[in-house]
Amino acid sequence: MAEAVTVQTEEFLESIYRLQQRDGVARTSELVKMLKIVPGTVTNTVERLEKKRLVAHEAYKGVRLTEKGRNIALKVLRRHRLSERLLADMLNMEWNQVHEAACHLEHGVTDEVAKNIEEALGWPRTCPHGNPIPTKSGGIIEEETQLLSALRPKDEAVVTRITDEKHSTLERAEKLGLRPGAQLRVLGKPPRGTTVTVSIDGKTRPISRKMASVIVVRKSREHVAADPEIED
Repeated sequence: MAEAVTVQTEEFLESIYRLQQRDGVARTSELVKMLKIVPGTVTNTVERLEKKRLVAHEAYKGVRLTEKGRNIALKVLRRHRLSERLLADMLNMEWNQVHEAACHLEHGVTDEVAKNIEEALGWPRTCPHGNPIPTKSGGIIEEETQLLSALRPKDEAVVTRITDEKHSTLERAEKLGLRPGAQLRVLGKPPRGTTVTVSIDGKTRPISRKMASVIVVRKSREHVAADPEIED
């Protein structure tokens, strides 16, 4: 019989997956911040997971999931994102509040319950924040996208997802009009500036570089050379 996976292990593997998606590797310092635990606990847990062959740790470089660890992480992520959809679509919770609630629900949802939620909701492909929902078999659909921070002046794009699902980040995205499906045009991006100026629904919005680095977009217009005054 397969060994039961604890809630702590699930949370750890899910966090490593999210950091790998963002940075290519999960550094222990980032795990400390994401999980809000002390460095010693991270070190001990990584060692334990490495013995179980769920992660591979390379000194001074970080932690990566093994195939076994990735499969578990995707199952947790599937339950999490389906829980978010359930809370938003069926229980009418605000999209910027469902992440924290789903963090608690995900560990109590079985694979069978997740399947039933998925069917009841009409097989959604993404969570309310636009992030893809893994399939029952562990597949995950990733489209060709880029960060808002990588766009150049006059580029046009559609917001596809927000990778940072903290309430404060989503609340700020809501105020700026940066929900999935929103269309935008980059108006200005100073080379060494701290903001990216965009037009959303005819309104000019300054977006901080930090916010722009968690907004994923699909470009809808090829770059056209910007006017000199826009880039100054």
